[in-house]
Amino acid sequence: MQRYQQSDAEAAGRLVTQLSPQIYQFYLANVRDRSLAEDLLQDFWLRIHGARRTYRAGEPVLPWIYAIARRVRIDQYRRSRRTSAREVQSEHLAEMAAPETPRRELPKLEDLLDTLPASQREVILLLKISDLSLEEVARATGTSVGAVKQKAHRAYEKLRELFGRET
Repeated sequence: MQRYQQSDAEAAGRLVTQLSPQIYQFYLANVRDRSLAEDLLQDFWLRIHGARRTYRAGEPVLPWIYAIARRVRIDQYRRSRRTSAREVQSEHLAEMAAPETPRRELPKLEDLLDTLPASQREVILLLKISDLSLEEVARATGTSVGAVKQKAHRAYEKLRELFGRET
């Protein structure tokens, strides 16, 4: 990262090669749309390029990276909420008219995660999907390690309750 800050193209390429799959999985787990996850990844690298001077040498890179990735996702969510509040997408009109059939299969993990508050879902995704440590998640989300543990515990309890109710 320090070499990238000094405009080393090779370091930038290695950074993109090493981190893109991990960041892509983070976005895919959040939005469950490959095209949108790819768009978010592109926005992320543009944001990293613009903010590379803010990285402090000697600090861990992953919490800084995930803090930016998180902000990109939040910004996209806000943009989509503003758009969806004003208009109905034409591809969703047919879905809205079709009656929904009752499901008899086990719930998908993604559906269960959607029931969690955003902060708990984010902590679970960072801990389990992105495989960050408690300290790294705390830095990325701007909270304490204790708050991360509490959110994870509450999320696990809620998931256990929901999964038990659905089976």
